[in-house]
Amino acid sequence: MAEGGKAGAGAGSGGRGEVYFYHMTRTPLEATLPLLLEKALAAGWKVLVRGRERAQLEWLDQKLWLGEGFLPHGLEGGAHDSDQPVLLSTAPANPHGAQALVAIDGAPVQPDEVAGFVRVMVLFDGSDPGALEVARAQWRALSGAGARALYWSQESGRWEKKAESGG
Repeated sequence: MAEGGKAGAGAGSGGRGEVYFYHMTRTPLEATLPLLLEKALAAGWKVLVRGRERAQLEWLDQKLWLGEGFLPHGLEGGAHDSDQPVLLSTAPANPHGAQALVAIDGAPVQPDEVAGFVRVMVLFDGSDPGALEVARAQWRALSGAGARALYWSQESGRWEKKAESGG
């Protein structure tokens, strides 16, 4: 995950409207997400982590606070949402002006919102057939709408780009 886009937050890419799909087969969400968030924050980006269920985001909030190192973030609904470097949310909006969007658990990403972010990252569990189907549908919809889509797999033990479409 060291080079540019391999961690989903390479400062050197500079493109707008890019969607990176991360097929997690070796590490779970709670291990993969902090690495991507650290890279995005290092690039100077605010990040919106969009989930589908509040309970899942509350669980993730606890995992991020208990993880190694300090990862500043907040759960949507606080008094300082607009100031958070990383905001966990179920809303379709971007309430704190994030430059990066991370969609988890099949959270929707609309084709017309992709251009509003420097990077969109879609994380999905490779052992969940439903998650695979949702990710495939998102790939078709987003790349079909003109977004540059890149598919990253960790099947070999490290993140490798396996496919690219659109853009």
